[in-house]
Amino acid sequence: MKIELLSAPAIDTHRPQLVELLLDALAHGAAMDFSPGLGWREADQYWCGVQAAMGEGTRVLLAACHEGTLLGAVQLELYRRPDGCDGAELQKMMVHSRVRRRGIGSVLLRAAEAETRELGRTLLFLDTEAGSPAEVLYHGLGYTRIDAAADEAGSMAIYYKSLRMPELA
Repeated sequence: MKIELLSAPAIDTHRPQLVELLLDALAHGAAMDFSPGLGWREADQYWCGVQAAMGEGTRVLLAACHEGTLLGAVQLELYRRPDGCDGAELQKMMVHSRVRRRGIGSVLLRAAEAETRELGRTLLFLDTEAGSPAEVLYHGLGYTRIDAAADEAGSMAIYYKSLRMPELA
């Protein structure tokens, strides 16, 4: 398995597999902000939006691939807050149902952390469904839960991780 940093033009090459990955994640209970019954066309439009954001430099897409097959993906939304905090938000981490529980999520998460550092960002935020198995993954990789909020979609847990390198003594 290889983690690839996809470019905006590469979305066109990978689009069918990205659409299928998103639809598979939703079909297997992933908590993402999409309308019930999302179809192929809407999923394709979603990836067009991701591609546009990548072209604007506000989004990064990492993909886990093996022999030309897309196994998973994760996005980084890049932002600069008015308080000077440079950070990124981990979004839409997906691993295809046929290869879950094999460590791909951990590898994607570590690659996202490395990319965040490479971009000179020091904080990584994410939210996930409260009580989901993903919370175990995030906690195990050193993320700190800071809040939980409920909305019409359910209860979400918010996590962060400082990516600052420890000072040498």
